[in-house]
Amino acid sequence: MNFFSGFSLHNEADLFATYHDSSEYCVSGFSLGAIEAFEYLSNTKKRLDKLQLFSPAFFQNKRDKFKRLQTISYQKDQKNYEETFLKNIAYPSDIDMHCYFKKDDLRALEKLLNFVWKPEALETLIKRGVEIEVYLGSEDKIIDVEAAYDFFKPYATLYLLKQRGHILHG
Repeated sequence: MNFFSGFSLHNEADLFATYHDSSEYCVSGFSLGAIEAFEYLSNTKKRLDKLQLFSPAFFQNKRDKFKRLQTISYQKDQKNYEETFLKNIAYPSDIDMHCYFKKDDLRALEKLLNFVWKPEALETLIKRGVEIEVYLGSEDKIIDVEAAYDFFKPYATLYLLKQRGHILHG
């Protein structure tokens, strides 16, 4: 299985072991990694049957002001931004995310904030025979779960995990 890591993270695939398909024909990713998994699948000729998106980064419903504030906060005090981010992705669990931390850069944050999921691109994957699964935590402090759920509903099998946060733990 190909797994793509989230923003400022690495080796966190074990957090999703309960949910992910370990088949060689499956690609999955978490948050920013969900975008990267989607892009990989969209651009490969390899046979792949399933795309699993764990808490996909979904900010296309956010105003530009929100996105600018995120990048300004990151540039102004990267250490504080990272600490807050690690706490927010772990919420409501008490999992210490520091063991998964890997410093990322502003370009990665901007990609995460500005990526736009396009219905026609998802439909293209479905026409190729790719099954899409989206996993969302009801207590996610990072993305707007309701907006993501509504957006992905026509294209994917959705799993809304109650009392779970961005890393799908509670």
